[in-house]
Amino acid sequence: MRVVAQRVAAGSVTWEQDGSERRATIEHGYVLLVGAGSDDDDNTVRKLADKIIDLRVFADEAGRMNVSLVDVKGAALIVSQFTLFADMSRGRRPSLLRAGDPQRAEQLYETFVQQFRERGIPTETGSFGADMRVTIENDGPVTLVLSTDEWPTRV
Repeated sequence: MRVVAQRVAAGSVTWEQDGSERRATIEHGYVLLVGAGSDDDDNTVRKLADKIIDLRVFADEAGRMNVSLVDVKGAALIVSQFTLFADMSRGRRPSLLRAGDPQRAEQLYETFVQQFRERGIPTETGSFGADMRVTIENDGPVTLVLSTDEWPTRV
């Protein structure tokens, strides 16, 4: 699983569903762009979710990154992003062969989301597989890239 985690002052995602526009928004917390790979399983997903929830990247009273999402009572906006598995090492068109099977990837994505909810984090989502528009008001800016596998980024 691969995640781009952005600490945000606010975030939102919009998409169309059944002919109407849908929207999910959060205030202070994380916008998480999440992709599941073909080798991922429930254990790696839960481990990564717990890691992100417990990261100490929010400012304490002294302004140092020293407290977690739980400590600041922050929220999470979790958006599926299969293109995190794009291989751009050859040619000009990304290969997406390492992205997980869509049905299995959706199950893993839902497991990831559920982990946040079980930990008491107010959690919003986009729509898995939909064409979405994400708005991120990055705070800091703080952007972290996490992965449960080797993530070669050479071009």
